[in-house]
Amino acid sequence: MASLQLGDTAPDFTAETTEGSIHFHEWIGNNWAILFSHPADFTPVCTTELGAASKLKSEFDKRKVKMIAISVDALTQHYEWIKDINETQHTLVNFPIIADPDKKVSELYNMIHPNASSTFTVRSVFIIDPDKKIKLIIVYPMSVGRNFNELLRVIDSLQLSANYSVATPANWKNGDDCIILPSLSDEEAQKKFPKGYKKVKYYLRVTPQPNL
Repeated sequence: MASLQLGDTAPDFTAETTEGSIHFHEWIGNNWAILFSHPADFTPVCTTELGAASKLKSEFDKRKVKMIAISVDALTQHYEWIKDINETQHTLVNFPIIADPDKKVSELYNMIHPNASSTFTVRSVFIIDPDKKIKLIIVYPMSVGRNFNELLRVIDSLQLSANYSVATPANWKNGDDCIILPSLSDEEAQKKFPKGYKKVKYYLRVTPQPNL
């Protein structure tokens, strides 16, 4: 199938996870979701990633983002691997991991890149909004561990732009000034942003973060 793109509806599926069977869209409900793949169980980088994600779960919860991981290994291996993650990363894995031994979900989401590996998934990240639309896709090679604080930063930006007519500049973090969308006229911007804005160029107008 063709690669998934931003704005596409996230493919629905049924799968077994470490927390029971799920229907993906039903599981997301009215929340946001982050789906991230792992090349295999009992691998060093993945072990650190799942530990890091578990430690940040409360931050994802604050943003109403449900977390779910996937690996092409079976549930029995997942359960054993979780013990190692909890032990070595000093945490408790607190979100489901999908078992995908038949690669059904991995192929549905184009997580297997044959030139990288014909059997294992690359490190894919999908952020999905409550309408089940894909808002972000990031693909890392198997050797690069992900920065989960960066994923939280991206979610903050996505949720802000979903509710306000703003974009976020380079290296933006929660609390920084935002950029007013060029599609708004100056008059509309004055009404929408009571804190005011600075007009650097006609296409570059900066305003304090509107939801603070």
